[in-house]
Amino acid sequence: MLVVGEVDTGLLRGRDLASGDDGRRLVDLVAGERVLVSTRPRAYVRSPQRPVGVDCELDGLRRHTRGIGTVMQRAAIVDGAVVQGSAYATVVRADGSSRRPWSHYLSRPGVVETIGKVNPDTLADSLANPDRKPDTLDLGAVARRITGEVQASARGGGTDTLRAARSQLRWVARIDDRVELAQVRFTLHDRRLRLLRLTTSYAIAPRLAAVCEDVALHDWLVSTLIENVRKASIGIASRAETLDRLRPAIDHILHLWMPATGGDELGEKLWAVLERHAGFSRQWEALSHRIRDQLSVGLATAALSTAMPR
Repeated sequence: MLVVGEVDTGLLRGRDLASGDDGRRLVDLVAGERVLVSTRPRAYVRSPQRPVGVDCELDGLRRHTRGIGTVMQRAAIVDGAVVQGSAYATVVRADGSSRRPWSHYLSRPGVVETIGKVNPDTLADSLANPDRKPDTLDLGAVARRITGEVQASARGGGTDTLRAARSQLRWVARIDDRVELAQVRFTLHDRRLRLLRLTTSYAIAPRLAAVCEDVALHDWLVSTLIENVRKASIGIASRAETLDRLRPAIDHILHLWMPATGGDELGEKLWAVLERHAGFSRQWEALSHRIRDQLSVGLATAALSTAMPR
C-alpha cells in the first residue's frame, strides 16, 4: 500500500495579514462543513476536505497500471500569511480486474484502486518521479487548483511587499507494518519542486498529509528567506538599502519557524531525520542571525549618528 500526495505552498497574495475571521472565510470551501481553526501552538485555518474523482494511468514509467477512485483536497492558511493547497490519496490494489460503478469509489473517499499489473516499488518510483508523464495522476494540479481558489478569494486587499515564489512538495510513503520509519529521502529537484520519500508503518493518510504539509511549509520558508537574503545584497548595497530589502521578510516570515508542532510521534521522528540530513533549522538559524546582525548594526549606526554632535 502507498500513500501519496503533493503540497503547493506560497504567500497569501493581495492583502495584509488575514484576520482569523477573514482567513476562515477564505478556506470555507465546502458547504455545510466546518473550517478547522487552531491558535496554538501555531495559528492556522484549514478547509474541510473534499474528494476529487480520478481515472487515469498511475505508472508513467511502464503505463500499465490504471488508478480509479478519489483523492482528498484541502487548503490551509498559516499565520495569516502563507497558503497551502494539499492533495493526497491511499493507493491500494482493487479486488477485481474491472472498473466498478462510481458509487463504489465515492463510498471510499481518499482511496485510489489500481487495475492492472502492480509492482509496488516500480509504482512508488513512478509516483515520485519529478518528470510526470501526460495523462498520469497529477496530484500537483489538484493541490494548485484549491490554492488558486483561496488566492482568487483573497484578491483586492493590501499591497504585497514580500516577493516569494511558490514551491511544490511531492511525497510518497510506502506502508510497511514492520518499519516504524525508514528510508527517508528529501531531494531538491529544482527551484520549485521537492521530493520526499519514506517507508513507515503509519498508515493514517490525513496525518501523513499533515506531516508533509509541515515539511513543505518549512522548506518554503527556508527557500524564501534564502532568496530574500540574496536579493538584499548584504555587503554590496548600502546598509539602509539592505535593511529596506530585508524588512518584508522580517515583518512577515521571520517569526514563522516552528517545525513539528503537530504533536504526533511520526512528525517528530521525521523531523529528527530531516534535521540530521537536510539541516533545515541550522540553515534557518544562520540566515536569521545574519538578518538580525544587519538590523543590529543598522540600529547601532543610526544611534551613533544621532548622538554625534553636529
